[in-house]
Amino acid sequence: MEVVVTKIKEVVKRDGRVVEFHPTKIVDAIFRAVQSVGGSDKEETKKIAQEVVELLEIRDKKDLPTVEDVQDCVEKVLIEKGHAKTAKAFILFRYKRNEERKQRVFILGREKASENMNFSNQALTILERRYLIKDEQGSLLETPKGMLQRVAHHVAAADAKYGIKREGIKNAEERFFEIMADLRFLPNSPTLINAGTEVQQLSSCVVMPIEDTMEGIFGTLRDAAMIHQQGSGTGFSFSRLRQKGDKVGTHLGVAAGPVAFMQVYDRALEAIKQGGVRPGANMAVLRVDHPDIIRFIEAKRSQRGLKNFNISVGVTDKFMKAVLEDKQYQLFNPRSEKTIGKLRARDVFAVITQNAWKTGDPGLVFIDEINRKHPGKHLGIIESTNQCGEAPLLPHEGCVLGSINVARHIKEDSIDWELLKKTVQAAVHFLDNVIDQNKYAKKEIREMTKRTRKFGLGVMGLADLFCCLRIKYDSEEGLQFADKLMSFIKESVYSTSQALAEQRGVFPAWEGSSHHQAGQKMRNLCCLSISPTGTISILADTSSGCEPLFALAYQRSVLGDTELVHVNKVFEKVAKEKGFYSPELIRKMARVGGVQGFTDVPKSVREIFVTSQDILPEWHVKMQATLQKYVDNSISKTINFPRSASISDVEQAYVLAWKMKCKGITIYRDGSYEDQVLTIGDGA
Repeated sequence: MEVVVTKIKEVVKRDGRVVEFHPTKIVDAIFRAVQSVGGSDKEETKKIAQEVVELLEIRDKKDLPTVEDVQDCVEKVLIEKGHAKTAKAFILFRYKRNEERKQRVFILGREKASENMNFSNQALTILERRYLIKDEQGSLLETPKGMLQRVAHHVAAADAKYGIKREGIKNAEERFFEIMADLRFLPNSPTLINAGTEVQQLSSCVVMPIEDTMEGIFGTLRDAAMIHQQGSGTGFSFSRLRQKGDKVGTHLGVAAGPVAFMQVYDRALEAIKQGGVRPGANMAVLRVDHPDIIRFIEAKRSQRGLKNFNISVGVTDKFMKAVLEDKQYQLFNPRSEKTIGKLRARDVFAVITQNAWKTGDPGLVFIDEINRKHPGKHLGIIESTNQCGEAPLLPHEGCVLGSINVARHIKEDSIDWELLKKTVQAAVHFLDNVIDQNKYAKKEIREMTKRTRKFGLGVMGLADLFCCLRIKYDSEEGLQFADKLMSFIKESVYSTSQALAEQRGVFPAWEGSSHHQAGQKMRNLCCLSISPTGTISILADTSSGCEPLFALAYQRSVLGDTELVHVNKVFEKVAKEKGFYSPELIRKMARVGGVQGFTDVPKSVREIFVTSQDILPEWHVKMQATLQKYVDNSISKTINFPRSASISDVEQAYVLAWKMKCKGITIYRDGSYEDQVLTIGDGA
């Protein structure tokens, strides 16, 4: 039997809409139930579906059948034909879907449920708590669709500054709405939350300078507090502050040192939530040749302090060479810039890696590589990055971020390159507009950000994409595909920025930049970053950033105290298609996170569905380095280690990252920190 024959032409959906009746949907629904109990007979499924259709046709009703009628008939036929296990599976699936629908209605109300768009229930929960506009009593004033319309409308309005007429602005608004509604692209959270509101803080990060005076230190803290209150994060270099015990002025006072002031910043910023919805996030960088470098490295050893800071050592090429050659390197007084001592590089490196093994901090920022590759060398030296490391920025420079969900660009088991190009073009236009629509906390930030017009367009869903295309993440094929993908994205991004430069003019600091020297007109100094996409990847229902899958089943802590259980949908689909799906398998996966060693899962599937801890650290670094070739800002990526990893493993990863021209590296050993955002079972 090739097809299911029926006289029924239309069916009534739950929301009352009348749509075309497709018997193949009945076949698919029954077959999912068949697969879930270990069956694989598609022909028998079609026979059952045919009987369901015939039962629908003779039912004693004059009205069109409803979706509920169809499901009632499926249950009846399965039970009467003796398919008890399949019937039970179908009933459970139906119950689960009904509960999900109730949850969607509960979140936004029945009359607005149709405006949930493509967002999952997890996403809707987060949107309701954090993103959607509310009145003073906390009642929702917009739906997810309304949020996307608000953002698209406000961002598109920037086109008017460049002489675009109303029709052109409307077309841009429709394109922006489409790429967000399809979950092909999402901007950083501040843009989703604040666009078109009184706050209007749209960028996710700013790097603020700290000068070695009381006015400089506390003036920057005041500015950072305002930035956090409006929804952005901050990065700081504490390298200009004199070391602990150094003299202060002409009196007998002594300096407190960078770590003491980091603690002051941490306590002050802990009281502020970014945009009122999340704890403030910060990056602290200290150069490896600062006299207080050991104090800095061990600042988070107790795991009790600096909870609002990521910390990274700004390491130089000289230091890394001294590590490999087992030599000493010089320390410099930031006040006098004179040499005040030497340390054995390997000893310092050992303290770095021991602390990273224990707590995940510090990471490394390869400060020479960052400045070597920065196309705006004529503007000064980069000393720090944003809070997660993907945007090395000049003092007072901000950056707006956005991510393309590459897993939403699949067509017939391959990348839909034309669709991806269209998404990139719209996203570049969107992010350039955000720079104009953004409200800046300080005049200096506005002037510096608009002078370079940097943004960071990156990717999310890379691991899901690999799984869908049956590409192994930690393989040469994986690296080659990542190279092809990121090369294509960079070429599309740059060509779009060049087109905008012709229409709107180059960024103001173009003369003297690497782009100017190459005779390449650009609208934006830097265009690409790969962010961690923590929350927006949940909204897009995809894997985060460029990371491999953390686990195939895990719990995720979001918004401080809410735990959400996540099961990888791509794995679930493959398991059902190949007939090895079972509730017991899912329970086992939830205990350990992955499927390696599960003999009831085909080897070909196990090889593709690897998790971060299944992957050797060197492959993590290789993937980061491959992507970095096409990223003019930087990449936020965590090199995950199993609990059993040694300090030597961490050392090797740090050295490899430097040798492979990464701009930074962050590691995390499972179980080494109390408040772990992602957790899997205990293996019991």
